Amino acid sequence: MNSVAVADPSLGLDEYVWAGIQSLMDDYIEIGPADDVVIAYTPDSRDAAAWVCLAFQERGFTPALVPMAPLRDPGFYNRLSAVIPERRDGHGRCVCLLFELHTMSHNKTVKTIFSKYCSDQYKVIRAINSGRDLFATGLTIHPDELSALNTAILERCGRSKRLRIETEGGTNLEVELDNSKFRWLSNCGVNQPGKFLIIPSGEIATYPAKINGTLVADFAINVNMYYDDDARLKCNPVTIEIEDGVLTKFSCSNPDVSAFLNRCFSRNNAKRVGELGFGTNKAVDVAVPENSHLNERVPGIHIGFGQHNQTVEATGYFCDIHVDLCAKGGLIWFDESIEPIDLSNVAPSQNPHPILVNSEDIFSEDAEEDCCGMIS
Repeated sequence: MNSVAVADPSLGLDEYVWAGIQSLMDDYIEIGPADDVVIAYTPDSRDAAAWVCLAFQERGFTPALVPMAPLRDPGFYNRLSAVIPERRDGHGRCVCLLFELHTMSHNKTVKTIFSKYCSDQYKVIRAINSGRDLFATGLTIHPDELSALNTAILERCGRSKRLRIETEGGTNLEVELDNSKFRWLSNCGVNQPGKFLIIPSGEIATYPAKINGTLVADFAINVNMYYDDDARLKCNPVTIEIEDGVLTKFSCSNPDVSAFLNRCFSRNNAKRVGELGFGTNKAVDVAVPENSHLNERVPGIHIGFGQHNQTVEATGYFCDIHVDLCAKGGLIWFDESIEPIDLSNVAPSQNPHPILVNSEDIFSEDAEEDCCGMIS
């Protein structure tokens, strides 16, 4: 971990990746001339870091490059501290970008280092699944548009007690919400001062008070552990029966997927529904084969089993695994309304995004973990 050499930036860098990087700088970071830039990266995300570094250099910035080992790296605190001054004098922010492929590491370290700054003096953006698709697909929708789409669904969910969800693939779910007890999370690419922003963006999620019915996941799997098989499910959907918030049985024609899910669901509390999520990123249309957040952002429904996005006090249990099973598209009926929302064609809201919603795609208040990034 002593070398800060960066991989060949031309490898895989095409016009679509380059456009996504420009969007990252202009729309997600909103980079200013007085800002300083720090780029931290794990070895598996060296190319992504190189591309972004090159783009900043083209604009006249000189990013500080900080290598890091995923999950456990005793020297990372010192390396990152060395390029982040104890205090900021004058204008501008310290923009810290962290690129990883499978993991979400060192959040507590990063928070500790930036605790010496006022919230308007820094911006931290965490990227998981850092590769070509993150830039070429995941960052092509403007955060303002994602915010308007998230708001449109949140407005309906926030004043509803019951949902009915159906998809063309066969999903049919009855859901009860308790918005006084369980918080909503909204990752729309617009971060709040002092909060981390996780990319790719485009999702809202909560914990269902009750859920029953059938989920047909016909898009992809996303799991917070190492998974190197094909995550796509279009040719081999997973059908799951849920009773009182617990998986009772599932089926899949792919024996490898079935074996993997059997191992996942054998863990303590892993059959419990820990998340009800709706993707809103319209740029995500085709599933990628990798275990990726992008697949979770597809406009549609995903159910996360195991680990939840609430406090243990609210749910009463803990689980060390989170398995998202994603279905594309779908209709949501709210309470007694006869007009559903079509997740494939949501009309953006003209209202401001609700302020009492957590903006981080995480389940811990201290941002120490990401619900779909490997943490151990």
